[in-house]
Amino acid sequence: MKTAGGAMSGLLFFLFLCLFSFFTASASTKQGQVYIVYLGEHAGAKSKGAILDDHHALLLSVKGSEEEARASLLYSYKHTLNGFAALLSEEEATKLSEKTEVVSTFRSDGRWSPHTTRSWEFVGLEEGLSKGWQPSGAHAGENVIVGMLDSGIWPESRSFSDEGLGPVPARWKGVCQGGDSFNSSACNRKVIGARCYLKAYEAHHGRLNTTNAYRSPRDHDGHGTHTASTVAGRTVPGVAALGGFAAGTASGGAPLARLAIYKVCWPIPGPNPNIENTCFDADMLAAMDDAVGDGVDVMSISIGATGKPPRLPDDGIAVGALHAARRGVVVVCSGGNSGPAPATVSNLAPWILTVGASSIDRSFNSPIRLGNGMVIMGQTVTPYQLPANRTYPIVYAAHAVVPGTAANVTNQCLPNSLSPKKVRGKIVVCLRGSGLRVGKGLEVKRAGGAAIVLGNPPMYGSEVPVDAHVLPGTAVSMTNVNTILKYINSSSNPTAYLDRSRTVVDVKPSPLMAQFSSRGPNVLEPSILKPDVTAPGLNILAAWSEASSPTKLDGDNRVVKYNIISGTSMSCPHVSATAVLLKSAHPDWSAAAIRSAIMTTATANNAEGGPIMNADGTVAGPMDYGSGHIRPRHALDPGLVYDASFQDYLLYACASGGAQLDRSFPCPASPPRPYELNYPSVAIHGLNGSTTVHRTVTNVGEHGAHYRVAVVEPMGFSVKVSPTSLAFARTGEKKSFTIKIEATGKRSRRLKRKYLAGSYTWSDGVHAVRSPVVVLVA
Repeated sequence: MKTAGGAMSGLLFFLFLCLFSFFTASASTKQGQVYIVYLGEHAGAKSKGAILDDHHALLLSVKGSEEEARASLLYSYKHTLNGFAALLSEEEATKLSEKTEVVSTFRSDGRWSPHTTRSWEFVGLEEGLSKGWQPSGAHAGENVIVGMLDSGIWPESRSFSDEGLGPVPARWKGVCQGGDSFNSSACNRKVIGARCYLKAYEAHHGRLNTTNAYRSPRDHDGHGTHTASTVAGRTVPGVAALGGFAAGTASGGAPLARLAIYKVCWPIPGPNPNIENTCFDADMLAAMDDAVGDGVDVMSISIGATGKPPRLPDDGIAVGALHAARRGVVVVCSGGNSGPAPATVSNLAPWILTVGASSIDRSFNSPIRLGNGMVIMGQTVTPYQLPANRTYPIVYAAHAVVPGTAANVTNQCLPNSLSPKKVRGKIVVCLRGSGLRVGKGLEVKRAGGAAIVLGNPPMYGSEVPVDAHVLPGTAVSMTNVNTILKYINSSSNPTAYLDRSRTVVDVKPSPLMAQFSSRGPNVLEPSILKPDVTAPGLNILAAWSEASSPTKLDGDNRVVKYNIISGTSMSCPHVSATAVLLKSAHPDWSAAAIRSAIMTTATANNAEGGPIMNADGTVAGPMDYGSGHIRPRHALDPGLVYDASFQDYLLYACASGGAQLDRSFPCPASPPRPYELNYPSVAIHGLNGSTTVHRTVTNVGEHGAHYRVAVVEPMGFSVKVSPTSLAFARTGEKKSFTIKIEATGKRSRRLKRKYLAGSYTWSDGVHAVRSPVVVLVA
């Protein structure tokens, strides 16, 4: 009777959910969806009121009344780009898209999500600096303002102290928006402004559940605090992650820069809303529009689209970044965490600096002592330790699952998959793949396991992200987990013990490209190489929200001030900080010039002088790291730069998919080919015979500079640069040259790579201005 009653209750609940979903969907359809109506640039100088009136007039043309038109408007973008976000039916959106003044109309979807100390010292080692990285100059970056689009900030962190900072730059026009647990006093001379944006989020998900997020710029998640402190956190001695790991002094790359916080990412409602955030185009565009109006110099956006990248006119970040770049704002974005599969990189517009992720020279060594006497090296930042003086039985998760577990995930330790009878008191070996790494540890703990060993499947190779598990545990490479499994399968009574972990530095070789880092080619336009560069993104220590645990799991009540996490979200702010230092040293440089300096001074070699490798043991290339690993000090003095204008970008968009991004600039009948954009790298797709690429460089070094070119040809192709030398009489002088790329037929048929890479480098004996040359053969 009890079972029947439970089944009936479940059926009634299911019917209730169906009816609720039906009525919610009906109401949503009637109300409409959030659409962005993009109108390009502002035509002449108009007041904000006049711009708002124009937007209302457009809405009134498809709405039934003035009242309905005004009620439907969520955002009016009026600082840099011209456009608005509004609740529209599909029919209304279509009608607006047909109007001559409208560039594009696209839905504001929640397809965007965040791409989730020692790292700066390692960046210095890549520069050849024995003492690691130190920003150049006593006041480097002090009056540069960085806009952070993310999940907010924990302002009480010592990383955001304003001690010793001068007054807020007079040009700052932003605000410190109050809200839940956040008022104007939360801002200071370091965090000089803060806003939050959630109109599109709430239009889609309903009113924010403040149990899981603050309705204010305060960070409940931790991601935004982490990225902000990586860019511009103050120098804080005596910092460590939970358990004392990575102890030392924490500092951002530009510790004197000012921070402006734009909270645009919010929890996804569901069983565990703390795990992942979502971000909507309309909210992000409003933040980017305000950020430029407020006076930011650099925008750091560790956010990217999930799934297929949107077209440029339908990409909120790309549209916002285009207009920001026109006003000199450098926009840096993460490339995504969908590697190592090819063609997974996101944030593909050439006016965005797109960042991959690589390791640093630090590990957290945790020996695993097997019963046969063999010692396997793992890595962990888990503070828990197995009781000493005895070994523990060790079992492979695939041998310990409950009946009915899907055959392809028996080794994954997914929720409720393990049998307590088979794992209680044992060390459980699980594999990465489906589900959260820390979630696998939680499942082992639920089933009564003593500890977890998390192993890599082949795709992750030797890359080992570390986690603060909720029980004793460690993680191992593909080779090491195979050794452990071979031991388990060959022993009638396999046992093991996990030794205490310790922090180790000067690990070689480093950096390695992270396997999770999204790879090229660029699926929207293969003639633009993406990512642009790589930077530290594996196991990065930075500030954290005290409202979030180190794992974000329900039931994990641990509070930390600093946390170690991985992702291109972590590498992006390293490059943003580099852009800050360049903006401080060269305030008159364009966003394109700063991007060029960072790219052409990047290195394809590791700190030992060998080639950068992937974590699976293969040699990395431009599809993995773009131009290479950043070298901020070299970027301050690049010698030559490749500049580009707003009109150049509009021409590129015309050539790439026929996108007219501004109604005042009609696309010509025959625009230059996409690879003719004056970009610091060269990529050619579908080469048939030969092609000639044009480039122009600007001398930003000394008068009387004389450069000669050196070429490394891709296998099977000749690369001829003409002229082979460039002489500059003065700083600011421009010189043009051509690059002729021709197939020679010497390419091996057995070659497995789908692209071939070389480079050309302009050198004057002081500067080496290097550009990768990539030919996609498939």
